[in-house]
Amino acid sequence: MAGLRPRAAVASNCLRPAIRRGARHASGAAFGYYTCWQLQGNILNWRSISATKKLWSTVASAKPDDSKFESVDAPLEPQTCEGSFLCGLLKNLPHIFLAAAAKQLQELSYQREESLKRWEHSIGSKEDCLHRRIAELKEHECQRAIEDVMYMLIVYKFFKIEVPMVPNLSKLISNRRLQLWPPRETDLESIHGPEVLELIREHLTSIIRWVHRNGPKINRSTLRIKRLQFVRIYSASIMYGYFLKSVSIRHRLELTLTRSEGVPPIQFLNAQLTNKQEQEGAIGGSSEASSSLRPSSVVNPHDLRGYIMGFDPKTLQLCAKLRSSEASNLIERHSWALFGGDMELSQENDEAVILDPSSLKRLLLEAIAFGSFLWDVEDYVDEIFKLSDS
Repeated sequence: MAGLRPRAAVASNCLRPAIRRGARHASGAAFGYYTCWQLQGNILNWRSISATKKLWSTVASAKPDDSKFESVDAPLEPQTCEGSFLCGLLKNLPHIFLAAAAKQLQELSYQREESLKRWEHSIGSKEDCLHRRIAELKEHECQRAIEDVMYMLIVYKFFKIEVPMVPNLSKLISNRRLQLWPPRETDLESIHGPEVLELIREHLTSIIRWVHRNGPKINRSTLRIKRLQFVRIYSASIMYGYFLKSVSIRHRLELTLTRSEGVPPIQFLNAQLTNKQEQEGAIGGSSEASSSLRPSSVVNPHDLRGYIMGFDPKTLQLCAKLRSSEASNLIERHSWALFGGDMELSQENDEAVILDPSSLKRLLLEAIAFGSFLWDVEDYVDEIFKLSDS
């Protein structure tokens, strides 16, 4: 609970301006709908005449009843009323989804801030323990709600590019076989730039080769992989998409800054490390340790691949690290929901899945897109509701 007290200052100083900024983006009409639906208490069953026509995508499966799924559906179901509200809103009135999501974030930020203020005011009184416990419960409640809101914002991004998310795989697997159709490769690749896409294709090729090399040899068009391995590969691909998004934004920012100074990006990075080395030397730091951080030279520092190759281990770790615990929880919850929801999966009950390379590629492309969207959503939400550091 000690971590809550400093956050009260953050909430009062940082969140209030963010709330006011977010409020300007939400329309009054959207807030009117929101209040009306809350009073009715039957949001998810409400149907609008002007509701957007649902997008369907066919998934080849041995179960005919499960051969179609909606673009706004996702393997992870919301566990809070905030998430359920946004889920129903996305299905019926997607044009006001973002305004409603902003309103939800502002309300959650306000609730957490108020509980912390009440606890601060009660410090030293007989009600100190009571308000401290209330603040703890509110913190946990808001975190779960924020995770659901973040997840629905990610689902909304898939909805915008008209790519349905793959549902729980247990609905699509029959006789241990999984086949997804259509692959939607073009749509999933369209969200990335050319340089990022080149790195993604190399990642997909290496994964498919690894699965084919380490799995039982059936034939060239069939892959066999243990479900536990599948979960790990999928989660790692989410992290890779998150990493590429972080690196590409960092690369563009550094190019913008260095072009104004007329210094190439890698030279600019070297200059920063040199200054750090000089500072450490001035206070008695080890020059050998500092020089070991110097990035190696690359052929083209303006190229994204060359930029990444110039990273020292510390910078590489910084770009790959998730910024919030909410993002970490979302990756875990989404991955397990997709692969069956059994978080107790072990080597004893780990069955194999048979699939073709195109289906594996479809899932990995979705995972990479999920990671990229997660970075965007995390950045947006953190401006309104201060997320927990990972």
